[in-house]
Amino acid sequence: MRVKGSSASRRKLKKLFSITKGYWGRKKNVYRKAREAYLKSLTRMFHDRKRKKRDFRRLWIIRINAAARSNGMQYSVMMNGLKKAGIAVNRKMLADLAVHDAAAFTQLVSKARQALAV
Repeated sequence: MRVKGSSASRRKLKKLFSITKGYWGRKKNVYRKAREAYLKSLTRMFHDRKRKKRDFRRLWIIRINAAARSNGMQYSVMMNGLKKAGIAVNRKMLADLAVHDAAAFTQLVSKARQALAV
């Protein structure tokens, strides 16, 4: 007995092509190229979820460093001073303060300076 899988095959193709709809060139409408591109995108998704954490940490450090330097202190020196002062604020919150509340950030810099002077 012969089984024709036309509807199942069509469903499979449509599902893949709907996933690869925005891709460029043959990667959106040729099954083999679309499947290869889709599988490659899955690995990139995994790697970029890991990369996102690194990128945001770098961005926060850059923002903190810029704000610290505008207050006359380097990033590493400021972080050391905050640690000695017993102030535990994560980099995400420090970067947010540096961007949105410069007065509060300046107070933290002065606390770090006092802790280093002692």
